[in-house]
Amino acid sequence: MKIHVVKIGGNLINDQELLSSSLKAFCQLKGNKILIHGGGKKANLISDQMGISTKLIQGRRVTDKNILDVVVMTYAGLINKKIVAKLQSYDCNALGLCGADGNCVKSYFRKKTKTNIIDYGYVGDLNRKSSVNTSLIKWILKKNIVPVLCPITHDGKGYLLNTNADTIAAYIAISLTNFVGVKVELHFCFEKKGVLRNIHDSESYLQKIDFRLFQKIKKNNSIKNGMIPKLENAFFALKNGVSKVSIGLPYYLNDVNNKTILCL
Repeated sequence: MKIHVVKIGGNLINDQELLSSSLKAFCQLKGNKILIHGGGKKANLISDQMGISTKLIQGRRVTDKNILDVVVMTYAGLINKKIVAKLQSYDCNALGLCGADGNCVKSYFRKKTKTNIIDYGYVGDLNRKSSVNTSLIKWILKKNIVPVLCPITHDGKGYLLNTNADTIAAYIAISLTNFVGVKVELHFCFEKKGVLRNIHDSESYLQKIDFRLFQKIKKNNSIKNGMIPKLENAFFALKNGVSKVSIGLPYYLNDVNNKTILCL
C-alpha cells in the first residue's frame, strides 16, 4: 500500500491558476493521498489589510494573539475550504481539517528555553509518538476520502496553535510508516523546480541533495528563509522511515525526474 503525503505552499496558494493546476496534478496521483497546505503569504496580506504587523524570524512566523486569530481564520477557514471545494470539482472527495478536528494533530506550546532562545509566540511543536492521530487518518483513507490539513493544531487544553505546515507533513508521513505494508512518499511542492543552487536562477535546481550538502549550502547562505525549515523537515522524514522525499513543482508529482530528490 502506497500513501502520498503532499504539502503545497508558496505562490501555489496565492495564484488561483497555479493552485488549480497543482490540485489537478495532485488528483492524478495513484493510490491513497493526503494534502497539507500552508498559506503564509495570504495571511500576511490579510494581516496588512487589518493593520496588524507581521514578523518573521528564520523563515518562521512570530504568532502573537492577533496574528493567531488571523492565521486560524485564513488557514482553517478561507484557504482550507477553497482547496476542498476545488478538489470536489475534480471529483476528488476531500475532507478539510485542522489539528483540533478529530484530535487529528495535537501539539504542545513551544516555550522559550536556553536551547530554544527565539520566542515565536503561539506556535505548536509536535511529538513523534503522540501528535498525529494516525488511526483516524488511516480510517479516512479507507473511506476513499482525501484528508486536507491546514497548519493549525491544538494543545489538548482548548488552545489553537500555529504550526509549520512542512513539520506537520513530515510528522504525518513518519507516523504512517508504522503500519505494516505501507510505503510512504513525501512531496514538498511550491513554485520552484526544486532546491536552487542559485536563488536568482530558477533553472539551477539540484537533482539530488544529501544532508552533508544541505549543511554546506546552509552555512554559506545559498539557501535561506523558508527553505531551511523545509529541508530540515524533509531530512527528518527521510531519516525516520519515509521511503522517498522530493521537493519541486507539483506538475511533476508523477515524474521521477524534474525535481530535487533527497538522499541520506
